[in-house]
Amino acid sequence: MRNEETMFKLLLDIAQKDDRIIAVYMNGSRTNPNVPKDIFQDYDVIYVVKDTKSFIGEKGWLDQFGTILYMQCPDENPDFPSDKENFYGWLMQFTDGNRIDLHVESVQHAQKHIKDDKLCRVLLDKENILPPIPDATDSDYWVKKPTEAQFQVCCNEFWWCSNNLAKGLWRGEIPYVQDMVNFVVRKELEKMLSWKVGTLTDFGVSVGKSAKYLNRWLPEAEYQCYLDTYFGKEIHEAWDSVLKMCDLFEQTAGYVAGRLRYSYNHEEAKAARTFLEHVRALPKDAEEIICTETIGGEE
Repeated sequence: MRNEETMFKLLLDIAQKDDRIIAVYMNGSRTNPNVPKDIFQDYDVIYVVKDTKSFIGEKGWLDQFGTILYMQCPDENPDFPSDKENFYGWLMQFTDGNRIDLHVESVQHAQKHIKDDKLCRVLLDKENILPPIPDATDSDYWVKKPTEAQFQVCCNEFWWCSNNLAKGLWRGEIPYVQDMVNFVVRKELEKMLSWKVGTLTDFGVSVGKSAKYLNRWLPEAEYQCYLDTYFGKEIHEAWDSVLKMCDLFEQTAGYVAGRLRYSYNHEEAKAARTFLEHVRALPKDAEEIICTETIGGEE
């Protein structure tokens, strides 16, 4: 596998020899000082060029980067808007294990948008066309302190959508439950856990995509509890994990509310949890749902 030094030399040598390429810059994990280096990090590289069309039409020029195992051209997807004259990319996985996400970009587009991502580092500028760029930082991705309204919406969304989990689990509809958990309910839990990390770090860190770095700041037992909210195909396992999600959300929301001096609707949480447990106990031949328990647990 070609090492980082070899890859950078290759990327810059190609740019130096091609008169169509005016500048080179990079963003992504390799410019982020807070991301640990490993063998799976992509090379997110942008070639600023005089004209994108010649590159798009000349597919063979990509061979000089190495032997491509397979690749994707996102800008060819008809379901997504594309501005090929200004920005076009190839996502390439090479046989030696390296991956390059390469884009060509017009000068005008680069001058206008290069500062959109603060994780940016200029590697080459033949004609000094790019503006001065500050040192790369992931500050754009730091956890943002929520307003009280955002906090309340997060709580309400989590507890309200638990209703969908209840009916999906009672019906035995695991595909629906998995989608509802991972694309809706879990996102609210991730958000709340991220806010907890924010309160612990003065909102000065990023927890990464899909909150993958939560383990850096959460206590080990708490992070393990979060991992326990993932489940497979068994209904009983799913029920256990969903209730663990509720416990973890309740605990974390209470903590965040206390740190930020926001109010937390304990009654809403208790009512939603009561409904979940009521539905779990419903027999499969039930003809009605009636949940007569009050928030206090008395009928």
